[in-house]
Amino acid sequence: MIQLDAISKGMGNLVEQFVGSGFLKEDELFVIGCSTSEIAGERIGTSGSEEIAAVLYDELQELREKSGAALVFQCCEHLNRALVMERTTMLKKGYEEVSVIPVPKAGGSMASYAYRQMKDPVVVEYVQADAGIDIGDTLIGMHLKPVAVPLRFDQKSIGHAHLNAARTRPRLIGGTRAVYDRNELDATCD
Repeated sequence: MIQLDAISKGMGNLVEQFVGSGFLKEDELFVIGCSTSEIAGERIGTSGSEEIAAVLYDELQELREKSGAALVFQCCEHLNRALVMERTTMLKKGYEEVSVIPVPKAGGSMASYAYRQMKDPVVVEYVQADAGIDIGDTLIGMHLKPVAVPLRFDQKSIGHAHLNAARTRPRLIGGTRAVYDRNELDATCD
């Protein structure tokens, strides 16, 4: 059986690395895809754990508090990977609410736990997040902005689950004469 202390410590380490990276800013969307089954060493979707979800959620609140980012929790495939967020975030970003309440067997333990912890939770069908983590290969890529950049942190797993992290960046357009760095702008105008 997986130790909750080890999960908390691993997630805390990941949160510190993400916050320290400087890639996450105030009001940006941070998507979390998570299989608590995979964390426990089981096959995705077979052994969800709200105990594990509670530990992760507590650590993720540190990320929210330290970065100012809005947390968005991806549901499982049974809800078409819809996302749980606070109503204020939905309204600020202009997303549309859908009618469903995630539960462990249809939504996943992490998303259903997050839904019950939030002040005024809603579910939306899609977002374009600025960054995120994928714990247990839940495939968050569909919810990231178009140019995702993988992040390599010291933390490679949470429990038994493989861990991926990503941030996004604006598309580069313009070709060889284009300037992408504001520091180079003055040099090109001479």
